Amino acid sequence: MMKKYNKITLILLLLVLGMQGVKAQDVGFSQFYANPLYLNPAFAGSKVAPRISLTYRAQWPGLVSAFTTVSASYDQYIPDLHGGIGAIVLSDRQGDHGVLGTTSVGAMYSFRFRVYDDIHINLALQASLVNTNLDWDLNNLRFGDMIDAQNGFVNHTAATAPDQTSIFYPDFAAGMMVYGPAWYAGFAAHHLSQPSQGFYSEDPVPMKFSANAGGLINLSEERRRQSSLGLGQPVISPNFIYQYQGGFHYFNYGLYLDWMPFLVGLWYRNGTINSDAFIFMVGVQQDYFKIGYSYDATVSQLANSSAGSHEITLGILLPTPEQKHKVKAIRCPSF
Repeated sequence: MMKKYNKITLILLLLVLGMQGVKAQDVGFSQFYANPLYLNPAFAGSKVAPRISLTYRAQWPGLVSAFTTVSASYDQYIPDLHGGIGAIVLSDRQGDHGVLGTTSVGAMYSFRFRVYDDIHINLALQASLVNTNLDWDLNNLRFGDMIDAQNGFVNHTAATAPDQTSIFYPDFAAGMMVYGPAWYAGFAAHHLSQPSQGFYSEDPVPMKFSANAGGLINLSEERRRQSSLGLGQPVISPNFIYQYQGGFHYFNYGLYLDWMPFLVGLWYRNGTINSDAFIFMVGVQQDYFKIGYSYDATVSQLANSSAGSHEITLGILLPTPEQKHKVKAIRCPSF
C-alpha cells in the first residue's frame, strides 16, 4: 500500500516539477494533418472537396489523471466565396472521471488568392464559443493538503467550491497558408483575446502560436500512378511544426512515406525542458476514406508511468462539386 501512495505522490511531483505548465497548454494532437482545422484555420477548404475529419486521443492512460479528447470537423471550398468554410467541435476531459471538461465549437472562413503562377495564399479567421466545466466531487478531486506522508490521500481539504462551476467565453484565432505545387508553409495564432478560464479569479488562456512547413518529394521520376501491384508511386514528405504557448516551446520533426494506399510516419517532439516523445504513425487511404493510428512513445520523466498516448483518426473526402473554374487543392500529408 505504501508503494502505491509513493507512486501516486511521485507522479504528482513529476507533473508539477517536470511537466509544469501542461495544464495551461492546448491539447496537442500527433496526427497534425488529420486534424487540419485544429492546427490552422487557413486549412479550411484546402482539399476543395467537402471533408469530414474525426479524431480520438487518449493521452497518458497510465496516469491517475489522464487526458481524453475527441474532435470533429467539416470544411469545403465555396467558389462564390473565393475561399473555404469550416466548423470544428472539440471535447476534452481531464482528471479522474473527467472532472475538468472543456468543449468548444468554432466556425472559420479562409480566403484564397493567387500571388504568382501556382503559388497561392489562404488567409483565415475563426470564432469559437468555449465552455469549461468543473465536476465538484471531492471523491474524485485531489488537493495537496489531502496528502499524509505515511498514508496518502486521507486528510480533508480546506478547498471550497467556486461560485460557478461552468463558464462560457468567446475565443478567436487567425491563420495563413502559402503553398505551391509540392510545398506548403503556414502560421496560426490562437486565443487572440486571451479569454479568462478561471473559476476563482482571472486566469487568461495564453496565446498559442504555430508554424508549419513541409514538402513532397517523388521517389520515382514517373508521375504518380498505380503500379502493377496496385500501389502508387512512393512519395516522402519531410515536415516541421513549431508551437509556442505560455512560455513553452515545442518542436516537432517528422517524415512521412506515402505509398498509396499506405502511409507511415515518424515524428520526434521535444519541448523547452527536455525530450517528450517519438511518434509512430500508420494509415490506410482508399478512395474517399482514410484511417490512421499513432502511438506516442514517451521518453520524458513520465516514460515509466504514462503508458504513452494513442490517437485514432478517420477522414472522409466527399466528391468535389462541379466548378466553373478548376481550383487546386493543397498537396500535404493526410495524417
